[in-house]
Amino acid sequence: MGTKRIMFTGGGTAGHVIVNLALIPIFQKEGWEIDYIGSKSGIERKLIDQLDGVTYYPIATGKLRRYMSKENFKDPFKVLKGTMQAWRIIGKRKPSVIFSKGGFVSVPVIIAAKLSGVPAVIHESDFTPGLANKLAIPFAKKVLATFPETMNYLPEAKAEYVGAVIRDELFTGDKEAGLKNCGFNRKKPVLLIMGGSGGAEKINQTVRSSLDELLSHFQIAHICGYGKTDSSIDRDGYTQYEYVNEELKDLLAASDFVLSRAGSNAIFEFLALRKPMLLIPLSKQASRGDQIINANSFLDQGYARVLQEEKLTGESLVHELFQLKEKSPVIIDNMKKYHSDKSRDRVIEIIKNIMK
Repeated sequence: MGTKRIMFTGGGTAGHVIVNLALIPIFQKEGWEIDYIGSKSGIERKLIDQLDGVTYYPIATGKLRRYMSKENFKDPFKVLKGTMQAWRIIGKRKPSVIFSKGGFVSVPVIIAAKLSGVPAVIHESDFTPGLANKLAIPFAKKVLATFPETMNYLPEAKAEYVGAVIRDELFTGDKEAGLKNCGFNRKKPVLLIMGGSGGAEKINQTVRSSLDELLSHFQIAHICGYGKTDSSIDRDGYTQYEYVNEELKDLLAASDFVLSRAGSNAIFEFLALRKPMLLIPLSKQASRGDQIINANSFLDQGYARVLQEEKLTGESLVHELFQLKEKSPVIIDNMKKYHSDKSRDRVIEIIKNIMK
């Protein structure tokens, strides 16, 4: 049997890369050659460049905008260019299968896969498919869902519910290392704050305006986003990061609670790790509303509390975090009913079964 080769794609946000990061080491251990197609300067390139043994290929890509812009008229040409670039890369590398986590960069790759006769698998993380995956699904061989309800929005003949794929490394975190990294102790619970890969300015501002009250109850590890730390704040029990990668597993091990946006991959990781969470989803003004649906699903299942961004104030934030702390035993009991270990194995099985 010749060399086994798989090509990954997905980008735009860290959420469109995380599942790929969970799968790539498994295929590497089995001796597969790994290629990745992404954008020229997106976060996927920063994350994939840190991996050994993965060849990264940048292509042209457009952007999904929900507002009028002259750039919208250029994007179809960028997609066409990216499709041709991806077609040439696929022809050169000859992968047996392509796996996509979505984001607009994946659209030309999945189209090129169809043109090249290479089967493609798409993994949809959100409750309802995003526009990029909606465009790509007709060209894919298989589409996988994270939420069971998502099956209602997918073509029955090619869809399968598999659940969330969680990175193994997150279960290997060292609590003591996490506390030491932050300069924390065991006297107060630790609250980890994450605003997504780009950070969340309103969450950052509201947290900082409420530090006096919050620090009387929590130690806070605050992942602010690139360029969004505030060097003027120097408080015991409050540590800021622009972005974390390898340290995340230790920070999660050290954390008792999480305040986060409601991106699907992240919240399923918190669920698997049994971290009670307060979710502040992106508003409909800033998104298509998928995070609101994700958050409400977790609220209904008893995995989280939810605070809508329109209602976010210092007072409401403090109130909800105190409620989270009080209700955490019940939330953790609900989380114990969820098991994530079979999802990754099923995804890998599907990928191998549809290989070219």
